[in-house]
Amino acid sequence: MAAELVGFAEGIEITLEANPGTFEQAKFNGYRRAGINRLSIGVQSFNSTQLHNLGRIHSGDEAAGALSMARRAGFDNINLDLMHGLPGQMEDEALEDLRRAVSLGPEHISWYQLTIEPNTAFYSAPPSTPGSQLIASIQSSGREFLAAEGYLRYEISAYSGRGLESRHNINYWSFGDYLGIGAGAHGKVTLPHEGRILRSRRTRTPRDYMNFAASGNELLHRELAAPHADAIEKADLPLEFLMNTLRLAGGVPKGTFAYYTGLALETLQRQWPTLLAMDLVQPLEQRIAASAFGFDYLDEILQRFLEQP
Repeated sequence: MAAELVGFAEGIEITLEANPGTFEQAKFNGYRRAGINRLSIGVQSFNSTQLHNLGRIHSGDEAAGALSMARRAGFDNINLDLMHGLPGQMEDEALEDLRRAVSLGPEHISWYQLTIEPNTAFYSAPPSTPGSQLIASIQSSGREFLAAEGYLRYEISAYSGRGLESRHNINYWSFGDYLGIGAGAHGKVTLPHEGRILRSRRTRTPRDYMNFAASGNELLHRELAAPHADAIEKADLPLEFLMNTLRLAGGVPKGTFAYYTGLALETLQRQWPTLLAMDLVQPLEQRIAASAFGFDYLDEILQRFLEQP
């Protein structure tokens, strides 16, 4: 149906996020027949204690079984989501999760640190999590292990085999545009002829969304006229741009900045020499990118632009 309505590019990548529980596994064959060709499985950990702490209902064995069943259903592009910095987690436990994941042979691994978000159980009663030194050691050891196993770090928390990067990730972190379709979805559309970038936030209530979707407007118009649409302020564009693009290991071509923001590259050049002297960024000759050292200190880079008048 979607292909008939909007048309799909040849070789399109269509990803579905799935949980490892048996309820989701039973649907993998149907997902593949429907045209989904990439799965992202929310494993989080293979450790039963950590899964319990996280409130997950699956086991480590069920997570491994989910990947096997996905293979049998015909999926040859699979991501596993894993977290580190979990309550009471030691370095060997974090690395064991990675070893278990790699042994299953996924094409892509998302490995990110647990963050405590508002309106969650952990926010109300914060658990004891590893300190900054232990986190740094976990991250260093984990990255070395993944690199040795052939997983290239192309984004802050994303690793893949060569040529198997998530296309959605690449577009999103390149400050590209995307349509938010469905209750709770977010979207971003650049209107270069108007010099504006619009962000939209769809209503989180499925019934309200369906009523809006049934209103008869064309898809793109509904995206731009969404009830919660707003334009990114011009003064905020440099920071918004860098918050996304610097997450990519190779950054983006320097022309991308003017294309998406409508601003001259000189807007960045006010801070760049200082950052370059601190070895936090690469020269602006070809690309806008953090240095290998600065890639682990993006907050320091962004702070310079947050303070920029």
